Amino acid sequence: MKNLFLLTFLLFSLGSFSQTKKIKILSTQQALTDENKYPGATLLIGKVKMAHEGATLDCQKALLYKKDNIFKAIGEVVIEQGDSIIQYSDFAIYNGNTKKAKSWGNVEINDKEMKLSTDTLHFDRQNQLLYYPNGGTIRDKKNTLKSTKGTYYLRDKKFTAKSKVTVVNPDNNLESDHLDYYTNSNLAYLYGPSTVTNLKDSTKIYSERGFYDTNTDISYFVKNAKLFLKERTITADSLYYDKRKGFASATNRIKVIDTLQNMVTKGNYAELYEKKDSLFIIDRAVAITVLDKDSMYVAGDKILLTGKPEKRIARIFKNVKIFKSDLQGKCDSIHTSQSTGFTRMFNNPVLWSGKSQITGDSIQFVTDKKTNNLDSLRVLQNAFMIQKDSLSEDDFNQIKGRNIYGKFKENDLKTMLVKGNAESLYHNRNEDTHELETVTKEIASDIEFLLEKNEIIQTQYFKKSEGKTFPPSEFPSEEKKFKGFIWREKEQPKTVEDLFTKDKNAKNIPLKTLKNDIGIKKAKKQFLKESVKKKRLKETKQIKPSLKLKDFNPSKK
Repeated sequence: MKNLFLLTFLLFSLGSFSQTKKIKILSTQQALTDENKYPGATLLIGKVKMAHEGATLDCQKALLYKKDNIFKAIGEVVIEQGDSIIQYSDFAIYNGNTKKAKSWGNVEINDKEMKLSTDTLHFDRQNQLLYYPNGGTIRDKKNTLKSTKGTYYLRDKKFTAKSKVTVVNPDNNLESDHLDYYTNSNLAYLYGPSTVTNLKDSTKIYSERGFYDTNTDISYFVKNAKLFLKERTITADSLYYDKRKGFASATNRIKVIDTLQNMVTKGNYAELYEKKDSLFIIDRAVAITVLDKDSMYVAGDKILLTGKPEKRIARIFKNVKIFKSDLQGKCDSIHTSQSTGFTRMFNNPVLWSGKSQITGDSIQFVTDKKTNNLDSLRVLQNAFMIQKDSLSEDDFNQIKGRNIYGKFKENDLKTMLVKGNAESLYHNRNEDTHELETVTKEIASDIEFLLEKNEIIQTQYFKKSEGKTFPPSEFPSEEKKFKGFIWREKEQPKTVEDLFTKDKNAKNIPLKTLKNDIGIKKAKKQFLKESVKKKRLKETKQIKPSLKLKDFNPSKK
């Protein structure tokens, strides 16, 4: 009895299922059959209307294949699915068994959020998606989207576009190879090479994976991110940009290229305030200035650049180090003004030029504003120059005075003038045997030096008051070093990598930035939420599955 009841139930269910799948003709002005011309079909002419499982199709002429449950519509075709969409085309084929439709010829589809136009459109009612293979356009209240291929998911209001994708509105133009766009929120998720161009000031953002909000002009990019401003280009592993506020933050492997200043700034976290024309960068921060055939590196815990290019001021704080092939330096902080060409080193500054160490209360560089080359050097108050003797670890040539002034030629230090209370101590060696012959101590008002390849080749004394030359054995040991002598060779950065080696007493600056800014957190959260959705609709063969979370996290690569 139970088996008989079960069999009856199954037969009834299958019968009901078969009936619900059949296409129903609601109206037509004329119905004809012609087996020779239309084998297996009924020709319907005039105000034809059919229905199938919640959808209706209107047209002027149609062929109904009852056995195959297929409906071919011709002329002024209109497909409606409840109140969700309405579609227009010149021709359409609908399969009642698969619930799939193909429309072509001036296809237009509308729902509450958008309007889609294309030449050929596939409609999968079972999975509630629309697909066009040969070019289409979507328009909503905010944007106009065009692409070669596209899929629209009716439930999610999501449009997946591929190949030559553009999203245009009065403010911006987005170009991409692959993106997901939500018509109800105007959010775009980018999965291929993409560029957003601001149509008002021509600034651009490029990335190969990221998130872009067309409503707020906020973007968050995480692969090969680049921001192109008027005179700056910023590249980073990840980049957040709020165009309306003129604020950007970048993380990891940052490079800021300043084409006007011929300078590159690097670090691992940066904030850019576009309207104030300022840049803040930390974590292995270094500013690189191209000088003719050489480059000068200035590194510190924090770099701050402010002002327009012609009046830009650069400030570098804490543990500042300088490296150039023939010039190195170290201090607590440094200040550079583009308008004056002055660079000032503060708090226990020191320079190394060749074999010479130069110290003073304050050290200043002057740069030629036109060529951007080094022009002159100023060591003010308690100027001290030390050079280790070439063959002795304990002997040092020394120059001391109130101030030292140096002159550069083609970025090489050529002349130096010790001005005021000048003292010098030299170890003189035999040119052939290199044996130490005499030690000379001179006191003068001023001393001038001529240098070649960072070596002193000529010395001239002015208003010399006294001086004495000693045999090495008779030179007083207590006078081997001038008062204030400190040899700082261990602090000298001898390679670019040495710029980032912390001294034992150095302290790191706390990372107090806008990383937790509400706008940034919201953009990241929105982006990651989309990337890790566990349940995604089955896409057509042309659509690839979504990327994994690890693809959006550069730190785990």
